[in-house]
Amino acid sequence: PSKTKEISHYLDWMKINEIFPVNSVGIVTSRDNFVIDEDKQNLQRKLDYFTNLSLPDELIEKIYKLKNTKYWHISGARKNLADIDTHNFIYNILYRPFDIRYIVYHPALIERMLYKTMRHMLKDNLALCTVRQVKTGNNWQHVLITDKIVESCYVSNRTSEICYVFPLYVYTDDENIGLYDNLEPEKKPNLSSPIFLTLKEAFNSDIKPDEILFYVYSILYCNNYRQTYFDFLKVDFPRVPFTADGVLFQQMAALGKRLIDLHLLRSPELEQPIARFEGQGEDLTITTPKYDPKTSRVWINATHYLEGIAPEVWHYQIGGYQVLDKYLKGRKGRSLEDPRHILRVATALAKTIEVQKEIDALYPQVEENLITF
Repeated sequence: PSKTKEISHYLDWMKINEIFPVNSVGIVTSRDNFVIDEDKQNLQRKLDYFTNLSLPDELIEKIYKLKNTKYWHISGARKNLADIDTHNFIYNILYRPFDIRYIVYHPALIERMLYKTMRHMLKDNLALCTVRQVKTGNNWQHVLITDKIVESCYVSNRTSEICYVFPLYVYTDDENIGLYDNLEPEKKPNLSSPIFLTLKEAFNSDIKPDEILFYVYSILYCNNYRQTYFDFLKVDFPRVPFTADGVLFQQMAALGKRLIDLHLLRSPELEQPIARFEGQGEDLTITTPKYDPKTSRVWINATHYLEGIAPEVWHYQIGGYQVLDKYLKGRKGRSLEDPRHILRVATALAKTIEVQKEIDALYPQVEENLITF
């Protein structure tokens, strides 16, 4: 049973897909283990073997554990890639929260490229990532920013919680740029037309597209908002209340920008990490990560650990993932080559908790005076 009658005003707010009309789910490869890799050189090496037509298909199938499907065949894909420079199709991809990997982004290997949306993320851009429904649990924490293309399980790996990507800007199609046109693709905000006009009239000032994204991000990271409207959030895209108070809008947007900088690991706040990496010896191979709340340590193996990880940081979740645990388990059996990255992630989570408290303190004022679109 849901108690939504007293909060039915939520249904008057704009849905996220109404705010950002160009959107789609994330990339579905159907063969992640082959086309996505943490190491760019290793990925290129796999491609070199794959496109070497002197090797039989059966050997490629066995080595990389690939299978023919109704719509995809190993032999056809190899022939399609044999005469092109595959270096030009390797891109960064956000695979899971804070987990940047490499992908061969080519239709010969990817089942669902979602190019009409993802092509905008191959250029300078930001995008909001969220889900349309949540099937399990009593909490909604299914939102994260990206500045890269993303895999469909970026926010959650549950089938019903597939990640949707909402770019901030859309670019003109490179193929449609004429010989005498500006060589730089034009970009325009991916925002519904009433947004700019209404906000400009309400605040009597110009509003930048980035500020709207920052504001939306802060709202979606408000614990009060998440708890109050959970019954709605779990069944459809989130809706966003827009305050009519220009000063409050800027305050919320500033907090949203701070969160985005933290989540893209580009914030100066990360220069002073909240934790340390300690241990004896040179073996940094990750086994099964274990957290000891008494010592605030996360052990990656028998000899090395992260020191100073508070329980709320260790247990912090984004979407369907316990972030630190997921990041480490995703590298089980491999060496933690750059401990600084995981320390920056831990610091970003700790700072996120702090910012969320500031957002929670401001949020009640948001609903006191709202803009009607």
